[in-house]
Amino acid sequence: MVERKKSSLKRRIARRRPIKLVLPDDVEMNYKNIELLKKFLTDRGKMLARRLTGVTAQQQRDVATAIKRARYLGLLPVGSAKRK
Repeated sequence: MVERKKSSLKRRIARRRPIKLVLPDDVEMNYKNIELLKKFLTDRGKMLARRLTGVTAQQQRDVATAIKRARYLGLLPVGSAKRK
């Protein structure tokens, strides 16, 4: 019989990531609310994934639409400078 290493037999323990942002029900996603939209962007101007922000699928679609509109109007950056 072939012996296996113990490290390969260990199972990976799934760990849920904490929710970073919780949106109140009364907040309306709008392209004019720049401070709220910046919370959904990385420092490089990319949108954060839904699993990282903790919003629902409908809220994520609303956030994406609002960010795209704000970018089109020049209220939010489209991207940042290249890495060195």
